[in-house]
Amino acid sequence: QLQLVESGGGLVQAGGSLRLSCAASGRTFVGYNMGWFRQAPGKEREFVAAIKWNGGSTYYQDSVKGRFTISRDNAKNTVYLQMNSLKPEDTAVYSCAAGDSPLWLRPVVSGQYAYDYWGQGTQVTVSS
Repeated sequence: QLQLVESGGGLVQAGGSLRLSCAASGRTFVGYNMGWFRQAPGKEREFVAAIKWNGGSTYYQDSVKGRFTISRDNAKNTVYLQMNSLKPEDTAVYSCAAGDSPLWLRPVVSGQYAYDYWGQGTQVTVSS
């Protein structure tokens, strides 16, 4: 089993920044692709960003491109989501996920079914 714990959420004004962290434990982290998803009240969970197991490739949802950056430190078993220029519509519970799909394709890794392990989520609230 792989356990994932997110941190770094909070309340921030529009235009501000937050850095989310997702710490993994329980088994080898290196072999897993990692994703960030978010769910706003009354809405479906949606893909935000994903990073390949070796950190060599990333994908982003169009609405966060240029504002969010996903990265990972395999030595620390941690994946990050740096969020800049935050907007009120970014308000949601952000969850990280780990999956070992052999297909590194955007249609695959942007789907929830590509991930086997999920964290509990961290709340991000952006005020206008």
